[in-house]
Amino acid sequence: MADDATGAASPSADEAPMYELMYIINPVLNEDQTKDIVQRVTAYLSDNGAQVEHVEERGSQRLAYPIEKKRNGYYVTVNFRLPVAANGGLVKIERALTINDDLMRHMVLRYDAKMERHYQARKRGDEMPKIAPPVQQA
Repeated sequence: MADDATGAASPSADEAPMYELMYIINPVLNEDQTKDIVQRVTAYLSDNGAQVEHVEERGSQRLAYPIEKKRNGYYVTVNFRLPVAANGGLVKIERALTINDDLMRHMVLRYDAKMERHYQARKRGDEMPKIAPPVQQA
């Protein structure tokens, strides 16, 4: 492996990359329909090889700008791992989210090492370090 020669750690087969999916559900749907969409998206992720770690429903929030003439949306964030071998699954997941008319927007982020450390610390409940103010010289 070329990564070992450079000293960089290559991810093992059981340590799949971490992803975060945020999507906005159309606010005109009732609560049961919204819960059903959250369950269907989570099930679709699992069916395509993802290991869902955390689903956070952030609820209805005001949008920064109108989307499809709507000012509010129901936000959901999903943290999951997807093995590198199943990255074709990510394309299928993105396509399914784009086709779904009940979802107004979605975005998938792949965590780098710093983002993953932050996620793990937040998950453990550790307090995040405060950034010290710059030192002014006299």
